[in-house]
Amino acid sequence: MKAVVLTRYGGPEVLKVKEVSRPEPKEDQLLIKVKEAVVTPTDCVFGKGTPFVSRVFTGLIKPRKNVPGEIFGGVIEKVGKNVRDFKAGDEVYGSAGLGLGAYAEYICIDKDSAIVKKPEKFDFGTAAGICDGGLTAYGFLKGLTDIQKGQKILINGASGSVGNFAIQISKYFGAEVTAVCSTKNIELVKNLGADYVIDYTKEDFTKSNQKYDIVFDVVVKSSFTKCTDILTDNGVYLTTFPNPGVLLNMLFKKSGKRAKFAATGLKKNPEKVKTLNILNEMVENGYIKEVIDRKYVMQEVGDAFRYVGEGHKRGNVILII
Repeated sequence: MKAVVLTRYGGPEVLKVKEVSRPEPKEDQLLIKVKEAVVTPTDCVFGKGTPFVSRVFTGLIKPRKNVPGEIFGGVIEKVGKNVRDFKAGDEVYGSAGLGLGAYAEYICIDKDSAIVKKPEKFDFGTAAGICDGGLTAYGFLKGLTDIQKGQKILINGASGSVGNFAIQISKYFGAEVTAVCSTKNIELVKNLGADYVIDYTKEDFTKSNQKYDIVFDVVVKSSFTKCTDILTDNGVYLTTFPNPGVLLNMLFKKSGKRAKFAATGLKKNPEKVKTLNILNEMVENGYIKEVIDRKYVMQEVGDAFRYVGEGHKRGNVILII
């Protein structure tokens, strides 16, 4: 079978499409024919091996897993004898976790992985995007905090995958949403439900006179200190990447204005599956739309990594397997 292979850390040029052996499922595994996979910023970090701390998960000297890719959508080809919840022919999407391997024509994953059946409304890549932005956004908004009807939330980085879902999940639970994005993405975030939009190329949202119950800094372009003045008395600053100040705040600040972070990707698979099923229901009932920026064929994987690495994608970027 064909697969994207990564034998050393580096830029997009180190990714090569090669012939590799097709895996066979063990008795507790599923063999999935991958249709489309998501190219995420995390994939790009793992491919470069920088920052160096990322190598704790991927290998200190060279990649432990030669086929990258975590999030995918596809069709189950075969199941092991101990698999009960899925059968051959099921259309599914999910995460391969730190085992990676999604940038290949076939992948074997354990039966208790974060995998669910695909919503009929979505194609494979679009559904797979739920496992990226959707899981993260829901984990922050209904796990790390509990967004409620009538609250006001500001989302910094609203045009990316996590930001797209954060807008729609916030609106679903009745919050008033202010989206922060660039000029070219204003119509996009409005179409996703944002009540107000701040164009960061023209205005500094941290200087606003408005107060917010939640500031969700998806792109980590601001800080808790800078956002303190726009938080309500018990407002929460959420960040997808913590600094020492955020971690200390979480340890010692139990009331008033607070900062919070969670490694949502490290949650247990049963919890991820529960969340994915909730998001699937929201999709089927028309509360969630997915945004696909670009699609690349397998041989263009280097271009896909290069584009995602620039940090300006809208929604998700898909690799067609």
